[in-house]
Amino acid sequence: MIELRNVYKTFTRKEITIDALKGIDLKVEKGDIFGVIGYSGAGKSTLIRLVNYLERPTKGQVFVAGHDLGAYSDKELRAAKKNIGMIFQHFNLLESKRVFDNVAIPLVLLKKSRDEIRKRVQELLEFVGLSDKAGSYPSELSGGQKQRVGIARALASNPSILLCDEATSALDPQTTRSILQLLKRINAEYNITVMIITHEMSVIQEICNKVAVMEEGQIIEQGSVLDVFGHPKHETTQNFVKTVIQNSMTSSVQKSIRAEHGSQIYKLNFVGESASEPILYGMIRACGIKVNILFANTTEIQEMTLGTMIIQLNGERAEINSALSFLKRNEVSVEEVKSYVLDNNNR
Repeated sequence: MIELRNVYKTFTRKEITIDALKGIDLKVEKGDIFGVIGYSGAGKSTLIRLVNYLERPTKGQVFVAGHDLGAYSDKELRAAKKNIGMIFQHFNLLESKRVFDNVAIPLVLLKKSRDEIRKRVQELLEFVGLSDKAGSYPSELSGGQKQRVGIARALASNPSILLCDEATSALDPQTTRSILQLLKRINAEYNITVMIITHEMSVIQEICNKVAVMEEGQIIEQGSVLDVFGHPKHETTQNFVKTVIQNSMTSSVQKSIRAEHGSQIYKLNFVGESASEPILYGMIRACGIKVNILFANTTEIQEMTLGTMIIQLNGERAEINSALSFLKRNEVSVEEVKSYVLDNNNR
């Protein structure tokens, strides 16, 4: 549905060159809710503006629905962009026009009839829960209501792609959740592919099925949300994940660990059904090993449970290896955190 191939974007202002994007490769499948996350200046907003050609790549290709946007004539590009809706952080509503007229703007530009416009706008205002606000001005609306108007306007031309540039960052947490649920409903009911730019990992956790993490104009990690949350590899990704998931021991627990000869510490990740199965109990019975649970936590992501546990295994090397094999056979991801040997100074 959306594909960027080896995309670079360079800006030159007052003889200063800024490399905003550096060799981006990205693919968004039809039906995805794809999140792109990064700190300010990572290049994520530039990336999303390339998808609808508000910006053109310095190098590389942008494909939408299998077509290279760079190969289109101006007329063909205008037609292609009608298939891409966009909502913005600060709503971009016309303050002098009522809600009805703001939503109707794309339809007016498409030269639809008055009856078509009235029917479509009423349908969309009902969908976003603003049927009673058609005659209101933006200044009379809350932030969440303004964003709902922006979403209705973006949907007016029946796009197959919806781009969201920091669409919830100006909203309070409760309103953010309601907007995210609306986007999830749009994806499900209208079968619209959604691409979200954000700096909030909670947004990714709430509705995205895939995520790409950006830093300094590059994608440093990408994959399914479950994989990235469960096994963050890059330090930046790990820091984002920590904002929504507690997945490590506190310093007080670390200080209280008492080492035994040959003891080792492992982080276990459980996904889906394995998170609710008594796997640890089965391991103890099968392997006869001593286990000390140092930390445990579960989080729900996309209606799937992600469990994290940090344990200390005490036993002979053969017993520990047997326990690790048992865990892996039961589809538990195992990562060694730290090995301890008997140290009388720790006692």
